Order: sequence, then structure tokens, then C-alpha cells
Amino acid sequence: MQLPLTNDFLSIVLNETPLLDVRAPVEFHKGAFANASNVPILDDEERTLVGTMYKKEGNAAAVKLAEELIKNEGKELRVAKWREFLKQNPTALLYCFRGGQRSGISQSWLHQAGMNVTRLKGGYKAFRNFLMDESLRISEKTNTLILGGRTGSGKTLLLPFIENSIDLEGVANHRGSTFGNFIDSQPSQIDFENNLAYKLIQFDAQNFTHLVIEHESHNIGRTFMPKPVYENLMRGKLIILETPIDKRVDITYHEYITVTLEDYAKSFGDEGVDRWAEDIFFRLEKIKKRLGDEFYRELKNIFENSLYLHKTRGEVEGYKEFIKKLLENYYDPMYDYQIQKSLIPIVFRGNAEEVLSFIKL
Repeated sequence: MQLPLTNDFLSIVLNETPLLDVRAPVEFHKGAFANASNVPILDDEERTLVGTMYKKEGNAAAVKLAEELIKNEGKELRVAKWREFLKQNPTALLYCFRGGQRSGISQSWLHQAGMNVTRLKGGYKAFRNFLMDESLRISEKTNTLILGGRTGSGKTLLLPFIENSIDLEGVANHRGSTFGNFIDSQPSQIDFENNLAYKLIQFDAQNFTHLVIEHESHNIGRTFMPKPVYENLMRGKLIILETPIDKRVDITYHEYITVTLEDYAKSFGDEGVDRWAEDIFFRLEKIKKRLGDEFYRELKNIFENSLYLHKTRGEVEGYKEFIKKLLENYYDPMYDYQIQKSLIPIVFRGNAEEVLSFIKL
């Protein structure tokens, strides 16, 4: 009996279909898809043993070894976990790396247990190729409006009000600056690329005339956009969001101090402030050469004094001086220089309300 296969990858993206990934955990953590859950047929050690056997003695010997490793109890345990996942996600699809033996065996075992599931034709590899091809195709044909502005201008805050936008920093889980990391880690490079492809495909399906993105570097934290996709997206027109320095300080303070301290407190309890301060000192050290020794020492002293007042008196407003100095003397000159060198044509400048009105014209 031929069990069902599908290569309707577009439908998977548009419907955000749940996926059951039966690859080994090491493969899953290297790269997977949105809405995928890993319930492996072989763990990492078992996969290594079977792979070695395949190279030495061929497919039949590898399959036999896999069956010996799993045995009856292991098979029942795996099927039970898959059944539980499928009961909670009845529209889920099944895949392994190439859509071959591992997902085929998993699908067969589930069928024997009275549960039918469709598997991906070509598996992870075919779906991944589809996503990368679509990212390139869509980026080539899409007109972009690129939202620029000095650090702290509030560019990211505007994106939720723009239906035809993609929050690249949100996909990367990073604010895009030296101090822009979150407590929870960034996605793997492959996951970032896959997730970006999902966003581009979902955008493309809505037939907008323009895509709005932030003016980003090639890399966002430790993730980076594939070079051809990045170059395509940066061929658009630039809109500069202009925000007064005091408001920029307030925006940056809220995001990098208030919200971040809350996150550290949730994760580390009473040690949260110290862990956060350690990270700030670490990142300040990373840009020491660009700051210059004198300005580095000045910034460090301001932060240390603010930290002391925070820990002894509960006063946190002192961090605003640190932020303002960093914006005016480090980030602003760097951004202004980048804009002067940029070949992207500037088509509009204005405050948040004016920028939103221009984009929605």
C-alpha cells in the first residue's frame, strides 16, 4: 500500500502546518522549520552507529542494526510519542532528512497503529531547497521601502502598524546593535534563513506593492541574511525616521534598561542586575577600540556610578546619561557616516506620524 506523500510546500508555509521531525536531535538543533517538533526515531548515538554501518556494509546492514537498536519496546515507545503529538496536531506532516527510510518507517509504524499521516516528499532537504529558492525569487522581484534612522529612533516600534512589513530583528531575535542581544538565544543560522523565507513567502502571497523593512546590516547579531537576498532587499528606497534625542533616549532606556532588567530578573532573580551589568561591561569592552580609551573610560565610569545608585538606592534614571553619551558620540556619527556612503536613494524624512502616512500612501 502506497502511503501518502506531499510536496505542497507552499501550503505548509501559508497554513503554518505543524511538522513532526523524526531526525536525530543534533540534526534538528542545527536547523529545522517553523512549527516543527522533534520526536526522533533514532537518538544521536544511534544515528551515528547506523550511519557508520551504512558506510561500511551498506543499506541492508544499517537497517538491520537500526531495528536491533530500537527493538520492540523502543518501537512502541516511539509510536506512542508520535501518536500523542498527532492527536494534538491532527494536520501535522512527517519528515526526515531526505524523506526516505526514517520517515517512511515512522509512517508505516503509525499506519500499523491505526493512524495515518502524510510525509514530505524529499523530506527536510527538499523543503529547505524550496524555501531558499523562494527567498531569492521573492527578494529579486519585491520593491522595498527601507526604514532608516539613528539608533533609538523607534523604527521597530512602527513596524506593527505597517501591515506590509517584516521585522527582521524579530526573526533574528536580536536588536541589531552591540548591546542588542536578548536573554534567550538567537536561532541557528539555518533556522533564521528558514524563518525569514516563511515571512517572505507569506508576504508575497498577500500581493502588496511594497515590502517595508528596517535598514539593517548584513548581519543581525550572529545571524546573517544570505548575501543575494540581502542585496536584493537593499535595492529599495530609504525613508529616514527623525526623532529628537530626548525621545530617543527614552525609547532606548525603556527597551534596553526597563524591559531588559525585567527579563534578567525573571531569569536570574536577585542576581539579575549583576548578570545584566556583566553583559554591559562585556559589550562595552568589545567596542573599546572604536570608542577610544578616553571615551571608553568615561562611559564605563558613568555606567559604574549609575549601577551603584541603582543597587544602593534603587535609582535607575542615571542610566539615561550613559545612553545619551553613547548615542550622540558613538552611534550617531557611525550611522551618519553610513548614510553618507549609502547608495540607497532617500525619498522621505519625517517623524513617526509623517513616516507612517507616507508609507500608507
